[in-house]
Amino acid sequence: MIIAIDGPAASGKGTIARHLAQAYGLPHLDTGLLYRAVAKAVLDAGHSPDDAGDAVAAAAGLDPKKFDETALKTQKVTEAASVVAAIPQVREALMNYQRAFATQPSGAVLDGRDIGTVIAPGADVKLFIVASPQVRARRRVLELQARGEHVDEQEILADLRRRDERDSRRSAAPLVQAPDAHLLDTTHLAIDAAFRAAVAIVEAVRTGRKR
Repeated sequence: MIIAIDGPAASGKGTIARHLAQAYGLPHLDTGLLYRAVAKAVLDAGHSPDDAGDAVAAAAGLDPKKFDETALKTQKVTEAASVVAAIPQVREALMNYQRAFATQPSGAVLDGRDIGTVIAPGADVKLFIVASPQVRARRRVLELQARGEHVDEQEILADLRRRDERDSRRSAAPLVQAPDAHLLDTTHLAIDAAFRAAVAIVEAVRTGRKR
């Protein structure tokens, strides 16, 4: 079973994806980490994240087994990741790895921005997770503060809105809900309730296909 989960930043899609992977015994890929790793490599080399040549070179040299998730989730890397993710050549360079992960015999859970539309359009279950910008900003602030970062909530909110605009308007694989994806709004849901709602969707799809 392939479960594709898409949605904007801090909507809860990553947490839901991890919980679903554990519940169904499936491998999980947070595809956003790939773009974060590209962004960090570019920044560490002293280059600009909007330089296509440097970003593509970084994408070609990625080794997901060596990712340091804590280092990849700083606010600076987060902002740069949205920039490199808008470069078509970068998305192309990372596509094969993501598709191979999705189509492994065991099945998989993947979350990102274009899983249900580009990476795994034939996924068995597709979820599109959303939440209000204000709620997403509060979640991101709490996440960053837990890591010891000092951030301004209004700046985080403004950054999320810029990312939403960039993600939805980019020419390569924009963030859009697939026609057959199930919408899940987590604005008023704690993680346990959001997870239960996601499981209900997965089980409804599975049951419907067995009839």
